[in-house]
Amino acid sequence: MLTAEQLLANHKANISTLFDLSQKAFEGVEKLVELNLQVAKATLDEVSEHTKAALSVKDAQELLALNTSLLQPSAEKVAAYSRHLYDIASSTSAEVSKVAEGQLSEAQKKFMSVVDNAVKNAPAGTENAVVLVKSAVAAANNAFDSVHKAAKQAADVAEANFQAISNTAVKATQAATAKPRKAA
Repeated sequence: MLTAEQLLANHKANISTLFDLSQKAFEGVEKLVELNLQVAKATLDEVSEHTKAALSVKDAQELLALNTSLLQPSAEKVAAYSRHLYDIASSTSAEVSKVAEGQLSEAQKKFMSVVDNAVKNAPAGTENAVVLVKSAVAAANNAFDSVHKAAKQAADVAEANFQAISNTAVKATQAATAKPRKAA
């Protein structure tokens, strides 16, 4: 049986975890807001420069060259923005996962402690049931570890694919903008 002190300690630990998770989430949101403010400021400056450049164009060929010169940096900026977004989401997720894993580990230890206490106080003849409960807990822990490893591998593959797609998009844009320059 849990005492009032144990229940209060568990409640305090859960509240602390909730605040830790909230703090990690807010840090991620702050990073996202900061990134978006930087992008908005840079975009306003670029729009001003591009507008001035477009207004000073003398003919259609010069306008086409200006538009072509803007294509590559825009694609690179979109790719960089996407990488920053991914990094923010990934780091926030990793920090939240770390806190959650710590809590899960602690919960597993407490559960095993309860099972061990139950085993010590179990009436004679219930050894088979105790063994069954312990093996079920061990199987659940193994299943969780397998799922966790698979999810980590999937995240690593997704990150590698994201990087490859970003690099391919930037290279394709560079190649596309290089061709009209040669023709001009």
